[in-house]
Amino acid sequence: MSAPSNKACSVGPAADRRVRRTRCLLHEALFGLIGEKDYDRISVSEILERANIGRSTFYMHFRDKDDLFASAIQEKLESMRAADPASGNPVGPILGFSRAVFEHIDSNRAAGGARMGRRGRAILHEHLRAVLARWIRDEMARASRIRALTPRGIPTELVAQHVASTFVLVLDWWVDSDCASSPAEADALFRALVLPALSAARLPVAQVHSGRAG
Repeated sequence: MSAPSNKACSVGPAADRRVRRTRCLLHEALFGLIGEKDYDRISVSEILERANIGRSTFYMHFRDKDDLFASAIQEKLESMRAADPASGNPVGPILGFSRAVFEHIDSNRAAGGARMGRRGRAILHEHLRAVLARWIRDEMARASRIRALTPRGIPTELVAQHVASTFVLVLDWWVDSDCASSPAEADALFRALVLPALSAARLPVAQVHSGRAG
């Protein structure tokens, strides 16, 4: 997986402006470094140097590098929901992230972006899987107003882990195949694999089947 775009940071209300600016600088620094070297080789000191942020300030916001990465991905997922014209649909966000991720990687590759080594990619993708699993679980709860079990008694956490793991599996396969298929085709494959699980959980999958327009 290539480094995510670092242009998505936004500034909130005046009271939160300083905090959000600090977090934005740290997100940008981490994503910039991910584009240059394997994730596991990036140190907090390097992030701080690039962001020009003090160590004490960093630890006021994040426990460690992994916490920073999770925060950055969470923010991007939130921005996807806000930017999606179908975001009023309570079910769409469950799979709404997938097409955008494939398209980002494809555009980065087309622009000649740096390619990550297999080991670094595996570590990064495991962190991505964990963040996505939490996101999907929360979106399922939001969509169905459930907390632990789907109407058929399937643990929501199990469905979320299945969907997130399948996404990373398809993502790895797609990158290993040198992105031979289009982002839309890769996204359609991912959805074909996970929609049965969402259907088994009695979620209204017809609303998420086609993804974003285009």
